Formats: sequence, C-alpha cells, structure tokens
Amino acid sequence: MTLPSLEAISAQLESPNLRDRMVALASLRNVSPQDAVPLIKKVLDDESLQLRSMAIFALGIKQTSESYPILERILTSDPDYGIRADAAGAMGYLGDARAFETLSRAFYEDTDWLVRFSAAVSLGNLKDPRAHDILIQALGSNEVVLQQAAISALGEIQDLSSVEHILRFAQSDDWLVRQRLAEALGNLPTPKSVSALKYLEKDSHSHVAEAARISLQRLYEIGVN
Repeated sequence: MTLPSLEAISAQLESPNLRDRMVALASLRNVSPQDAVPLIKKVLDDESLQLRSMAIFALGIKQTSESYPILERILTSDPDYGIRADAAGAMGYLGDARAFETLSRAFYEDTDWLVRFSAAVSLGNLKDPRAHDILIQALGSNEVVLQQAAISALGEIQDLSSVEHILRFAQSDDWLVRQRLAEALGNLPTPKSVSALKYLEKDSHSHVAEAARISLQRLYEIGVN
C-alpha cells in the first residue's frame, strides 16, 4: 500500500469533510515528528472538538521543540475544559520536566475535575517526586476518579512515603479504587505494602484480587516479604 505524500495529507487536512480531515490526521502516524507537527498545527483550532482532541494527542506522541509550548498554551488558555484536559494528558507523554510546573498549576487552579484528573495522571507519567504534595492532596478529593488518579500516580513516582496515606483506600466501596491501590502497591516495596496486598488478594472483586496477586509477585521477586 502506498502511503500518501505530505502534500496530499496537507491538502486533505483542509477538506470541508470532517472524515477526510480525520483520516489525514490519522495517516500522520507513520510520519516523522519534524514533518508531522507542522501538519498537526493546521487542525489545532479546527471547528471539530473531536479532531482537535486527536491533534492534541498527536502532539504528545510526535515530539519536537514546538510540542511543549503549544500544549502549554492550550492547557492554560483554551475555553473548552475537554480540550484543556487533552492538553494536560498529552503533556504526560512528552516526559518534559518543564511540564511539572504547568501541570501543578492546572491541578491547583483549574475549576474542572476532568482537567485536574488529567493533570494528576500526567504528573505520574512524568515520574517527578516533586508531585508528592499535590497527589496527597488529590487523595482527599470528593471526586473518586481523582482519588484513583492520585493513587496510580503515587505508585508511578514510587513514592514510598505515600504508603501510609493510600492504605486507607483498601476498604473503599469503589472496586476501581481498590484495584488502583493494588497496582500502585506493586511499585512501593515496603512490608506494609505486602501486608495490604495479601488482604487485597482476597478481595471479592476478581480484578482487584488479580491485581494484588501480580503486585505481590513483583514484590516477592525483588525480595520484599
């Protein structure tokens, strides 16, 4: 199958037909970041929120020196909360240390829970230990999805000091919270993690029990028991 040329993709991105534009954007998956980003930029302000969302995600995958500044602008100024959340999520893929401050500000200042959720997830993806205070605060949120994101992120950054804080979720009514806890504890090698995982291994929900079993095995393999 012959891949379309950059000129053909560029022209298709200007099609009045949304499906054409979406197909053109998707075809950039096999294009180098240097060639893809100028074309991605063409639809960052598209009338279709779905296409804009796709373009923002693409910026997180196709990384150039332009990717971070563009995502920062979108996260800090776009009026649509879904688009801001997309930008926060894409920042996590960049692995750019500069994103820590921007994501932290979004978590503290954005009024929409979806943006704060995406920021918390991306802080985990950055694996920056400075995220400790933010993520501990997120554990106290009234939004269950924020609690889930914070637990996962604390595991991602391997924050051993967070174990005491997250163990209280072992008896959460939400099985997804318990599953996220079981997964996170597998990255937090402490004796208390092992004890909690043995408890979660007997959970009534199969997903939680399986996650606990996998995490326990991981800790055993590195000599924690």
